[in-house]
Parts: sequence; C-alpha cells; structure tokens
Amino acid sequence: MTYQEKLSAIRSQMKADNVQAYIIPSADPHISEYLPDHYKCIPFASGFTGSAGTLVITPDFAGLWTDFRYFEQAAEELENSGFELVKQKIQHAPEYIQWLGSKLEKGAIVASNEKLVSILLGDLLTQQFSFKGLVLADKDYLSPIWENRPALPAEKAYLIDEKHIGQSVSSKLAAVRAELSNKGANYHLISSLDDMAWLFNIRGNDVNYNPVVLSFALIGQSEASIFINPKKLSEAETASLLASGVQVKPYEEIEAALATIPENNSIFIDPKRNCFAFAKQLPASVKVIKETNPSTSLKAIKNETELANTRIAMTKDGVAITRFLKWLSENIGKIKITELSAAAELRKFRAAQEGFVGDSFNTISAYAAHGALPHYGPTAESDVEVKAQGLFLVDSGGQYNYGTTDITRTIPMGNNTGEEKTDYTLVLKGMIDGCKTRFPKGTCGYQIDAITRKPLWDYAINYGHGTGHGVGYFLNVHEGPQVFNPTATPVSIELGMITSIEPGVYRPGKHGVRIENLVNTITDVSNEFNEFYAFESLTIAPISTEIVKTELLEQNQIDWLNSYNAMVFERLSPSLDAEEAKWLKAYTKAIFK
Repeated sequence: MTYQEKLSAIRSQMKADNVQAYIIPSADPHISEYLPDHYKCIPFASGFTGSAGTLVITPDFAGLWTDFRYFEQAAEELENSGFELVKQKIQHAPEYIQWLGSKLEKGAIVASNEKLVSILLGDLLTQQFSFKGLVLADKDYLSPIWENRPALPAEKAYLIDEKHIGQSVSSKLAAVRAELSNKGANYHLISSLDDMAWLFNIRGNDVNYNPVVLSFALIGQSEASIFINPKKLSEAETASLLASGVQVKPYEEIEAALATIPENNSIFIDPKRNCFAFAKQLPASVKVIKETNPSTSLKAIKNETELANTRIAMTKDGVAITRFLKWLSENIGKIKITELSAAAELRKFRAAQEGFVGDSFNTISAYAAHGALPHYGPTAESDVEVKAQGLFLVDSGGQYNYGTTDITRTIPMGNNTGEEKTDYTLVLKGMIDGCKTRFPKGTCGYQIDAITRKPLWDYAINYGHGTGHGVGYFLNVHEGPQVFNPTATPVSIELGMITSIEPGVYRPGKHGVRIENLVNTITDVSNEFNEFYAFESLTIAPISTEIVKTELLEQNQIDWLNSYNAMVFERLSPSLDAEEAKWLKAYTKAIFK
C-alpha cells in the first residue's frame, strides 16, 4: 500500500465509526523515545522517520506536527504521502489539541490507540476536549491495515552481575519500596524500559541503540513481578530473579494483573512513562498516585562502580575518536570520504575497543549545510562528500558493557570563513563556561543552561534545543530526570549525575557547530554560604583549536581548554602507538592569546 492508500484506509475506518479525528503519537505501551519496529507507526503511516512527532487525521486534512529539528527532513519524507508538515512552535508541546478544538464541532469523536498515549497526554486530552464537548475513543486503525507488521522482538535478554553494576536487585527494590511507603502507595507500576533495566539489572536488544528489554513490572510491598516474554530468560536467570524476590510472568498478562489489584489500595504510577489504556484497567476504587518513578531519580545518581566503569568507557571511546580524527586529517582530499563512509569508519574504531556493544544512537555525520540540521542522519539519498574545506559536525556515541558515551566534535576541514571561526569559538566558549561552572547545591538545569548560552546571547545568537540531557550507565543515551534546558524543570543537579553539555549554532544553508562533553557532578567547596558543586569532564577526546579566535576567549577559558587537552593527551597516550601519540600531542598543543 502507498501512504495515500493507507491514509484512505484509515479514513474508511474512521467513517464507519463516526470518528472525526484520529491521533497517532510516536510511542509504544512503554512510552519510549526509541521504538521497536513493531511500534514505528508514524513511519508506517506517513514515511516520516524522525524520533518526535504526532500525526493527526481528519476527513479532509492529514498533518504531522513536529519541531524545528525535523522541518527539512519532514518536508522531504512527507512528499506525496497525503500528509502536510505542521511546524510546532514549542518542542514537545501537543499543539494539535488546540487546532482540533478549533476545527471540530461539539460532540465530535476523537480517537487514538490509547496504548500509545501517555497518561499525562490522555489526561490533558480528556481535560481540554471536555471544554469543547469532544469525546475520546480508544481505536486501533493501523493493525487491520498493517500487512507483514514486524513481530515484537524475541532476542534473548541477560542479567548483569552485581559486581559490574554496584548494587543488587533486592537492594534496589528495597530503595523503591521505601519511596512507595513515603508516598503511601501499596503498589507500583513500571513500564519505562530504562527503569526496568536499571531495577532488575537486565539488558537486551529489543530497541535499536538502547540495551533494553520489552517488559513491565508490578511491585508490591512484599512481592514483585516482571512481565516479560519468558523465553528471553534462561532457567538460571529466572531462578536468580526469583531469589531476589521477583516472579517472572508472561508479558501480555500485565493488564489482567492491574485489573485484579485489591479494592481500596493505592498504586504509584509515573504519568509520563505509562500508557493511558493501562490506567483504565485499574479498579475504580484504587487510588492512583501520579509522580515520577522513584527509580528514575535513583538511577540518575551513579554509584562508584558505575562511575569508575564509565571512566573506563570514556577512555576507550576517546581512543576511538582520536584514531578517527587522525584518519580523517590524513585522508581528506586523498580518498573520497562521505558522511556515511566517515560514520562507518568511526564505528570501526569503536568496534575495535574491548567491551563495545554498539552505537548509542544513530551517528550525526553532517558536513557543511547538513550541520545546520541538529538531528541530521545521513542516508544513501542525502549522503555528500566531505571536502577539505568548511566544517564537519560529528555527534556520536557508543554502548560499552561498562558505560554509555555521547560526544560531539565540530571538525574544521580547511579554508574556514570568519563566520565559521566566530561561531566555532562562541560555541566552544559556551561549552567551556558550562563545564567549568561552580554552582550551589540545589541548582537546577535551567540555571546551567543559561550560563552555557550567555556567550552566544552576548552576540544575539541562540539555539533551539536543550543544552544537556542525562545519560545512563550502559543504558539509554537520553535519560532523566535532570535536563539542562530553558524550561524551569524543578529537578536539582545532584552528585553522581551524568549530563551532557552541548551548545550549538546553526546557520541554515551554511553550517552548524556543536561541541559536547559529558560531565559528572562532584563536590567542590563548602562554606557558610552553601555546599558548592562542580563538574568533572568525563569525555576524554581532543578539542580542535585550529580555528579558535583567541581574542574572543577570556584567559580562564583558554586555561581550561589547554588544561583539558593536556589531560586528554595524558589519559589517552598510553593506549596509543607512537605515531598516534605524536599526532595527538600536536593536536592538543596549548594555545595563547
């Protein structure tokens, strides 16, 4: 079926059910950011492959709501699909709700597959549509028309030994139960796959880039169950979980389990990370406590084992990045290098490192104008040659069985313009200010975000994405609850949190600049004013100084840069051969005003 034929088939079902609007979110029953192929509904229906967006279909209009990161990509992928691009003003905001409210008559039915709708979104739809007299319905219009739909992944899962993770399953369950007791909750539902992986020390291959396993958990004060395809676990692994107080039950039994929670009990549910359909399975007398999963905050604060192993991963990753940069500098202009071939070469260098499992996300290998697309991923159709001029932006990461990495370097390829040099220097200046900031205990991410943006704001420059996100331990590259962005998220930056710092400048049709390090929150000083924290730079990879305009940097920023590059050489050179170490020594030489 063509996309237009699929759209027509959806509309036929809508007409039969007297539905005036159908909403297709980018989600699965776990409300994941990255989806298994079985739940890639938006690509199936429209051809759009970006990781954020919502399709809305009415009898006479079909649109994709997405944010600025995907405007150009969406315009290309939606061509001849029957869907139009609707440009969101605010990232992640469900702006289609207001649009539907203005278009539909009172009493109109708005449908969606409520297993793909978060409780938070479902509650918002219910509230907003009730004002307009609109009615919500639970409908799945994709399954009947999805021929040869990919099956749910069946790859084996595996448990990680406590000595490699720093904490046992039973102790993690105890910590979660303590939080449940504080909230007065008898039960706790977990659907989010990163929380599942952390809590049960389990990893798998069910989602690209994220070593997670499709599963749910229902935790009581004295019992716990994991709902998973039992074939994913060996008898020994099932016995190990049982010894930790965890029963293994079939994946599809979660809804029945929710429906049988005893009356007048209470259940703790994260409204952002659980689906609307499951909330409706609960008995009417069960009280629902809606707050962020306790495991989300517990998981964000890495223990000493996780931090020590992450530092090993960063060293391994830095060796791979160094070898890639050396290869690029020595081969550009001599052999044909494209965005795709460069990304493949970088992966080879990572794959040669002990413990490498795979990429932590699709590599952003963006030359020249493609660098102005913050989430650009090269395809066979878009791939271009990387030449010995301009800027080449590479944002990539690795999954190692002892940590997760995420790094961006913008590489000057030669003959750079004054504008490129200025943009590069200002982004570097912002990244340095973010990395070297000292801040009092209790500081939130939006305050770090502002500190990082100020060098760009001074030149009336801004960027549309956040400055930083949390990163997991051999887990998802995007994790919460902390985030560095302009939103006043009331989550303080705690000791042991791993977060990215990645400011950028994007000039459409010209170039993009982004430089990113991961940092760990550490103690700094304590005095009568407060306890102050600082950041440890976890990322160990050289930063090019070739086009830095030193007159735009303050001396303390130059000192930080020189110290950082010197540390990179010291940490990486023992793992390099003589020729590689010589190259890195030259690349990381100090700069002066």
